[in-house]
Amino acid sequence: MRKLVIAALSALLLSNLAYAGESCEAQAQAKKLAGAAKNSFMKKCETDAKAAGAGPSCEEQAASKKLAGAARNSFVKKCETDAKGAQAESPQAACEAKAAEKKLAGAAKNSFVTKCVKDAKA
Repeated sequence: MRKLVIAALSALLLSNLAYAGESCEAQAQAKKLAGAAKNSFMKKCETDAKAAGAGPSCEEQAASKKLAGAARNSFVKKCETDAKGAQAESPQAACEAKAAEKKLAGAAKNSFVTKCVKDAKA
């Protein structure tokens, strides 16, 4: 039973690593994105890829610390969360992203972004 769980976790980890190695374009095609959704995804994907290249990845850090099992998973999860927090966007950019997620356009988008930025600054 234990070997089966280890094999399953190993397969899951390897599939995630393979997916992370794909180009942003390939990921967008796999998700069948088009138009504004594809543009938004590409911009975020490329930004994340550049940020990931800035230093050792969380996986590499865990390997250098020789972590395994639950300790490794916990470390990687916390590391990735901390990395996202360090890349905090400006309120304007964050609000624009939220508006895109909600698929807002025109006056509705402008109103939402204006209120969102004002709330973020408060």
